[in-house]
Formats: sequence, structure tokens, C-alpha cells
Amino acid sequence: MSPSALRRQIGQLLIAGFNGTAIPVELKSLAREFGLGGVILFARNIASVEQVAEVCFEASRLTPDMPAWVSVDQEGGRVARLKSPFTEWPPMATLGRSGDVTLAERFARALATEMKTIGISLDYAPVLDIHTNPKNPVIGDRALAETAEDVARLGQAIIRTLQAEGIAACGKHFPGHGDTSTDSHLELPLVEHPPERLRDVELKPFRAAIDADVATMMTAHILMPALDEARPATLSKRIVTGLLRDDLGYEGVVLSDDLEMKAIARDYQVPPAAVLAIEAGCDGVLICSGDWEAQGAALEALVYAVEEERLSLTRIEEALKRQRRAKERFLPSRPSLRPASLKALQQTLGQDAHLRVAEEMARFS
Repeated sequence: MSPSALRRQIGQLLIAGFNGTAIPVELKSLAREFGLGGVILFARNIASVEQVAEVCFEASRLTPDMPAWVSVDQEGGRVARLKSPFTEWPPMATLGRSGDVTLAERFARALATEMKTIGISLDYAPVLDIHTNPKNPVIGDRALAETAEDVARLGQAIIRTLQAEGIAACGKHFPGHGDTSTDSHLELPLVEHPPERLRDVELKPFRAAIDADVATMMTAHILMPALDEARPATLSKRIVTGLLRDDLGYEGVVLSDDLEMKAIARDYQVPPAAVLAIEAGCDGVLICSGDWEAQGAALEALVYAVEEERLSLTRIEEALKRQRRAKERFLPSRPSLRPASLKALQQTLGQDAHLRVAEEMARFS
């Protein structure tokens, strides 16, 4: 790959947050210069369903030669960026209490229908962490259940259904954020279990997700000394490449959690963190605050690391290949020429059939 080609493609490794309810000119400029892997939507980007549909439509076309992911954290419960008139889903713990795989499939089908209509192609769900620690401040009722077996079974059902409906799923947070007592948004959590416990408990839902051919996995900003004493999972080659790739055999796209979370940002600035994450085996990084200067600096750092031979070109090409393969699977080769109409949105979002599923889940609150 020539230096100019590298520069035009390196942005495929970035999924960017932005500020406001329209795609900012600075992000369009980054996409023109480097390409862009995708965008992630937050509540700050959402004003109305028509506006969101327009933003999704525009975002998907930011890079002409490769469609961009339009992604969101739409789990249900307290982590849901799309509020009414979208269906508002109960926490995922309700599915665990129900123990009902069919209900999980009905939920995922309804969720996928609404996201597909608005123009979202990648959902950072399901959470595959196990609720083994009641003092966990960040996972809690986001987890499907309290046992590895139940999380694996329900997680598989959600992944298979979302993806059958055309939405790329994301298993998170590898290798397991369930048994932590601190919030990685604020500090670096520590998980001190021995390798045998991690294999028998934490890793079981991720193995099930791999069996379900999950499109993407998201790494956790946690320190697991049994696997790597020095680096958090997101930046650890032992964990991302050695464990997830080599031992578990995962062939899909690995994404970092947001590199601006304090678990990482306290010790690593965003540009070097991006280089370390890609070097570790991630195929893309999330930089979510909307700080386009940090996003641009991260892309420049990746280019410079390749030029300086601190990061191999082979590693970049592997990541780009995995991104391309996933996009060919989930993003249409002939996308629609316009966003969904208001009538189509009104007929789909929050429809009675979806509300009945949400009500059925809520009985297990």
C-alpha cells in the first residue's frame, strides 16, 4: 500500500462521535482526507426522527468508496440513545429473569426493525458481561443474567436475530466486565480471577457469540493481571490477539470501547492509545466525545506509526480487510437513494407489536 493510499484508508479504523444534530464540517473533512469507518450516535445528536434519519443517511455516505457504519448503543434500559417515539425497552436483566429465548428473539427482531428503518447498521449490543457482582456500578441490569449459561444462551439468540434482520451485533465487553466494582468511565477496573475461572465463567458468553458468528466484539477497559499484568484489555496484544483471535478463533471485527474513557485516558493520550489498540489487534477504535482534533491526531498517529515501522502495514491491512468483509455482509451494495419517509417512520417506530414485547419484558422487572 502506498503512503497516499494508506492515508486515504486509515480512517476506516475510526468510529467517530460528533456534536450537534447534523454532521459537522470538520468530520466531513476528516472523511475526505482519511476515509471514515463510521459514526456513533448519542442523545446529543438526536432531535427528531426525521432529523435522525437524515443524519444516518448522510453519515453512511461520508466515504464514497466504502460505506460507513452508523452505530449506536441501543441496549435497552438505561443505555438507550433512541427514546420515544422509538420503543423504549426495559433493561436486559428482564430477559434473564424470564429465561425465555423466544422473548429475546422477539425483542431483537423488533429492535432491528426500528434501527434498520432509521438507517442504523451496527448496534453495540448485546452485553455479554455476567452480573456476578451486585456492587458493579456500570453493568448491573445491563447484563442479561447472573450465570454464564443464561447470558450465553440469550446473547446468542439476540445476536442471531439482530443479524438475520440485517443489523450487525456487537458482543461486549471482552473479556468480561461483569465482576468489577469500579466504573471504567472514571477509572481502570481490576479483575483478579485466575485463568481457570475466566475460562469457565467470563469467557463462556463470548465463545457462544463467536459460535453465533457475531459481526463485532468490543473490548473492555479493564486490567486482568492473570492475562496481562501491564496493559488494560483494549491495549493488550495478549488478550486481543492471543486470547480472542488465537485461542478463541474469532475472525470478526474487534472494536475498542471509547478511548476517551478515563480508564484509558488517565494513563494514555488518545493518539498513542489508538496506535496501541490497533497494534494489540483491534480493527477499529471509538473516539466518541466529538473532539475532531483528537480524532484527526489519532489518525495521524496511526499513519506515522506505520511510516516509522512501529506498527506493521500487515496489521493495518488485516484490520481493513475485516472491516470490509463485515460491511459487505451488512451494508447494502445499492443503498437507498433517500432516508425513510416520515410515514414509514411513524408506522414502524413504537408500533403496537413492539410495545407488546416491551410490556411482556417489563413483567419481569
